[in-house]
Amino acid sequence: MNKPDALALCERWLPLWTGNRPEELAAIYADDVFYRDPAKPGGIRGKAALLAYLRKLLAVFPDWVWTADEVWPVDGGFVLRWKARIPVGDEVIEETGMDLVLVEDGLVVRNEVYFDRSALLLAMEK
Repeated sequence: MNKPDALALCERWLPLWTGNRPEELAAIYADDVFYRDPAKPGGIRGKAALLAYLRKLLAVFPDWVWTADEVWPVDGGFVLRWKARIPVGDEVIEETGMDLVLVEDGLVVRNEVYFDRSALLLAMEK
């Protein structure tokens, strides 16, 4: 994947994380997707399981906003450094993290999300 293609996918994909639209977001993923984030360190396999997770996750964080900071093409996909603004109560948590995104036939087949979520968890405890 080249950088323009990676950025084009990010322009379609990242906005779908905002607004509690799990079905639209899941449509970016392949049926046999593998997804992993800090809350699911063992990962999630398959679009049906991912959709169930996204329904819960996006309901809790409907107003968070993810933006691409930089992308680096790799064989079969890209690495994305992103920034997120996550409203939690009266506070907005700002995070930076990275994703490994592998793509086949225009769909995400692997998405591994890496970031330190300690500030987010602390804000959620308040």
